[in-house]
Amino acid sequence: MLSAKSLFTEILDNDESFRLFCSIAASGESQGGWENARIAALVPESQRALAPKITRHGADEDKHGRIFNALLKKRGLEPCEIPHETDYTMLLEKHGIGLAHEQLKGDKPLSEQDIITYLAHSRVTEQRASEQMVMLRKYFGDHPDLGRAVKMISNDEDNHLAYCHEELLRFAYAGHGRDIQRILHECAHAEIRIYRDVSLAVMDHMGRILGWPKAKAKTLAAGIHAVYAYERAGGWRRMVSLKMPERRDALGGPATSAPGFA
Repeated sequence: MLSAKSLFTEILDNDESFRLFCSIAASGESQGGWENARIAALVPESQRALAPKITRHGADEDKHGRIFNALLKKRGLEPCEIPHETDYTMLLEKHGIGLAHEQLKGDKPLSEQDIITYLAHSRVTEQRASEQMVMLRKYFGDHPDLGRAVKMISNDEDNHLAYCHEELLRFAYAGHGRDIQRILHECAHAEIRIYRDVSLAVMDHMGRILGWPKAKAKTLAAGIHAVYAYERAGGWRRMVSLKMPERRDALGGPATSAPGFA
């Protein structure tokens, strides 16, 4: 029977598919670490209090990248170059979601509106990351190699999502509510399309590595399209709602370490 658990088990049990999976994950996390570090360096004076939290966000992402690379090393594998069509983070930037990398490479301070855009983009993408890690935690939380890493990253992603909710609500109370909702809606609609396309690309590459029959590949593709249809019909709304989180000041302290990994 084809299930999410059996699918991921198959991917994780094969060295080449595991290598691609971890390489894609490590690349995205490392890119997120760089973006947050640059945003922290360019925060406007009016929002300097946010800089330590943005720095913590970036440090967590860097740590996640190192964890995925450590998992590869443990199996005697090297990271591989990831196909362009599987690069979720770069495709988001290419489609104008978040802050442009050219802007982040400069020295000009960001505006308050830029910070709101960054937080709104993060609120949408961290929703996706949190959900994915909850799924992996459910199926592989007790895995001898992956379990501890999955639990650690899942907890961090939940912290990141809580931080985005809390900071966006702060800006909403300051009178930016309409702008925040507009940006959230734009990001969510773009993200669900890009997530669909990246998911199809990743499954195509995995299928070729693992030798999936055409029927299995078509079934998986149909499932991805079904998820997109659900999200387009209304599932995207979960990505744009805002509520005060139970975890308050989730990124208020120093970044946690990853003993045994990085």
